[in-house]
Amino acid sequence: MAALRRIARERGGWWHAYVCPAHGVELDHGDLLAGVFPEGGARCAYGCRVDDEAVRGAWLVLSHQAWARHLRVLAHRGERAESVARLVEYAGLYAELATERHGEAQSWMLRGRLFHQALTDAIWAVNIGHAVITLAEESTEHLAALLPLLDDLEQAALGARDLLTGQGHLASNYTAWLNAAGAAASRAAAAARGREWDGGKRWLEGEHGLYAHLRVAVADDGWEWEGSTYYHGFVLRAALLALRGTDPAALPSDVVDVLAGMTDVLVAIATPGGILPALHDGPYLRGPLALEWLELVALTQQLVPSPALDAVAGRARAELGGSDDGLDGELGGWFAGPPLPERPAPGPVTVFPTAGYAVLRHAGVHALLDFGPHGGSHGHRDKLSLYLYGDTTPWQPDPGQVPYAHMEFRELYASTEAHPAFRAGGSEQAECAGRLLGSDGSSVTAEVTTAYEGVRAVRRVVLGDGYLVDLLTVDAGTERSLAAQLRPGVALDVQLQPSGEVRTTWYGDEILHGWHTHTPGRTVRPVTRPGPGPADDPQRVRTRVDFTTRSDRVTFASVYQAASAGPAVSEVRLDGDGVLTVALTDGSSARFRTED
Repeated sequence: MAALRRIARERGGWWHAYVCPAHGVELDHGDLLAGVFPEGGARCAYGCRVDDEAVRGAWLVLSHQAWARHLRVLAHRGERAESVARLVEYAGLYAELATERHGEAQSWMLRGRLFHQALTDAIWAVNIGHAVITLAEESTEHLAALLPLLDDLEQAALGARDLLTGQGHLASNYTAWLNAAGAAASRAAAAARGREWDGGKRWLEGEHGLYAHLRVAVADDGWEWEGSTYYHGFVLRAALLALRGTDPAALPSDVVDVLAGMTDVLVAIATPGGILPALHDGPYLRGPLALEWLELVALTQQLVPSPALDAVAGRARAELGGSDDGLDGELGGWFAGPPLPERPAPGPVTVFPTAGYAVLRHAGVHALLDFGPHGGSHGHRDKLSLYLYGDTTPWQPDPGQVPYAHMEFRELYASTEAHPAFRAGGSEQAECAGRLLGSDGSSVTAEVTTAYEGVRAVRRVVLGDGYLVDLLTVDAGTERSLAAQLRPGVALDVQLQPSGEVRTTWYGDEILHGWHTHTPGRTVRPVTRPGPGPADDPQRVRTRVDFTTRSDRVTFASVYQAASAGPAVSEVRLDGDGVLTVALTDGSSARFRTED
C-alpha cells in the first residue's frame, strides 16, 4: 500500500536546525510528503533520535518545500487534479497561518510568514508560482481559487524586499529570491487570470528588481560577492527561475554578461567529472543540493549553454540515485527564444582576481588556490588554501559546512584548522584578504600579509611537465611556530624518508602521489594525526598532516602527480636559494623558483 500523503498543518522554522547535536550530521528526512514528523524523533546516521521544537520546525520547512517542488512535478506530468487540489489546500493553509510575520524567528532574521525566514518563504513561493504557471499553460480552469494565495505571496515578497533594500541590502542573496518569488507569484496570477504578465518593471527592471540586484551582487570576474560556490549557484538559480518566459536575445546585454560570467565560474571550478568544490559556506554533499544543481544546469543550458555543465548534472544525478524526481527533465522551453551562443571552455589556468580564486588544470590534477576576500558571514579563515581534485576524486577538498545551527561544528569548518592553509603560532588566521601577485598560462602566485601580525606568506602554484608544483613560503620576521597543512578528503598514506622528505599517497577513484620537502637546514616535523573529514559527516576520520617548524622563514615545497600521468617524478630537491628541482624517470628535470 502506498504511503499516505498529506500536507502538514503547521508553520515551519529554520531548516539549518535539522542537525544532530551530538554528531553534527544532517538528520534523516524520513517521508517528507507524509506530513508527519518521524515517529520517535528524527534519526541520526549514528543511531540518535532527536525531537525538540527546533528540529520539528526544521522538518516542517523540509516537508513544505518538498511538497512545493512535488506540485511542480505533478503539474508538468499532467496530474492536474492532484496538483490543483493540493494548491487549493495550501491556499487555505496560508490564509490561516501566514497572516503576520513569524513570531518565533531569531532576531537576526528577516522574518517570514509561513517560515522563520522570508528567504524560506520566497523559495517556497517560487515553486508554488511555477506550479501554477505550468498548469495555466494547459488551462485556467479551477485556478481562480489560488488567486488570493498568489496575490498574498507577491505582496509578502514585495514587503520583505522593501524592508531589505531599505536597509541597504540590494546585493543580498535574499534579494535575488524575493525577486524570483515576486516574479513567479505575479506571473502565475496573471496566467490564472488569462492576462499578459506586466510585472517585469517591478520584479526585473526596476530600482530593486533582479537586474539591479545582479549588477551589484556579482563582481566583474563573474563571482557572486560572497565567494561561496553554494550561494553563487543559489543566486544564479533564482535569476534563471525569475526569467521564465523571457527571450534570451531581449535581455539587457549587461545582464546577459553577468549570467554568462556566473556560468563560466561554475564551468571553471568544476572538475571534468562534475565535482563542484564547496568553497566557503555551503553543503559538502547533500541530496537536495544535487536537485538544485540539476535544475540550474537544465535552465542554464537553455540560456548560456556550456557542454562542461553536463558532467555536473551527471554527477548530481549519480549522487541522488533513486531520490531523483526528474523535475529537471520537465523544464524544456523555459525561455521564449533559443539559447545564446555556447560558452568557451576554460584554459589550463583561470584566475578570478576579485573573488580571489585561481584554478589550474593539468595531467589529471584540478587545483584551486584561495587567496581572496573573507566573504562576509559565509567566509572561512582559509587564506592560501590549496584544494586538489582528480576528475572524480576529492583528494584535498574544501570541506564545506554543516547545517548552521550546530555552532561548534560550524565554527570548526570555518576555521584555519579545517583547511589546507598555513598557520603561524598555532593560532587561527584573522579574517582577511590576500592579493594576487602574478599569473600566466602555467602559474599563479598570491600573498597574504594580514592573516597574522608581522607574517607574510606567498604561495606559488605551477603546472609542470605532467605534475603540479606548490611552493609556500612563510616569512615571520622572528622565530615562531609555522605550519603548512594537508587536509585530505580521502584515505592518505604518509611515509617519512631518511632524507627528511615525505612521500604521500592519496586514494580514491584516482590515485595522487605527493613529494614534500622544505628549506635546507630547517627542522620540519610531519605531524600526522586523525581529524574530521569533510562536513557532510564530521565523525568520518581522515589523516591530517601539519608540516611544522620553528623558524623565522621557511619554504614548504610539494609536488603532486596523478598516477595516470607520466613520466613519473623521481626526485624533488629544494636548495638554499629557493630553487626547486623536479627530476623525472626519463632523465629530464625542471627548476622552479619560490617567487618570480
